[in-house]
Amino acid sequence: MRFTSSSQTSSDGVTEQLFTIGEIPGVLWTPEHATGPRPLILVGHGGGQHKKAPGIPARAGRLVGEGGFAVAAIDAPNHGDRPKDEEFVRFVTENRGRLGAGEDTAAVVATLHELMAGQAVADWQAVITAVQELDHVGAGPVGYWGMSMGCGLGVPLLAAEPRVRAAVLGLLGVDGLAETAARVTVPVRFLLQWDDDLVPRAKGLALFDALGSAEKTLHANPGKHGEMPAFEIDSSLRFFARHLG
Repeated sequence: MRFTSSSQTSSDGVTEQLFTIGEIPGVLWTPEHATGPRPLILVGHGGGQHKKAPGIPARAGRLVGEGGFAVAAIDAPNHGDRPKDEEFVRFVTENRGRLGAGEDTAAVVATLHELMAGQAVADWQAVITAVQELDHVGAGPVGYWGMSMGCGLGVPLLAAEPRVRAAVLGLLGVDGLAETAARVTVPVRFLLQWDDDLVPRAKGLALFDALGSAEKTLHANPGKHGEMPAFEIDSSLRFFARHLG
């Protein structure tokens, strides 16, 4: 794990550090002057976004400042500072064309997520291992927060990685995920926008239903895909504090 030269900044009690692990670019937020172990929360960004997309630093700041957690985000495969392969670009172009024509894009989105999932899971596993070797993070419990594409890549991670013990997911449908979701057993808080203009309500409910977790809670709010209310971060903080300590 290599921290980018002169990349460390601190504000409002939160320290931010850019890092790379092999070819994986990421960012780590921790309490300023942090010492000793603490829970780690991984944040997965949405499609077409990156590790410091609008909303992620602010969300990380609250998780760090109010919860005392460490928070890590990375650029997903084919996103942010990472190269884009031809197959990915082709599917993205097809998806945009279908959106513009008002067609159902669920199958294309599911294919895109499947294309990235194997690499994304391996990336997150490498990040957990490297970050937990830091003295001010340590080998504590791990949580995951991911909406939309962050959910699509998070479900396979939860099914494969036992170090992740709780997750906040949502804003995605069941397409391509039913079997994998059934292998998820950790506590999940699932967020759904009742008037989502990208994910049909029935498909979002079906993904929640498919999750194999014995403890799972559905939070449904009015509004479109990008209109998730800010107060959901409050409930997410309480959720992670309860399950991660």
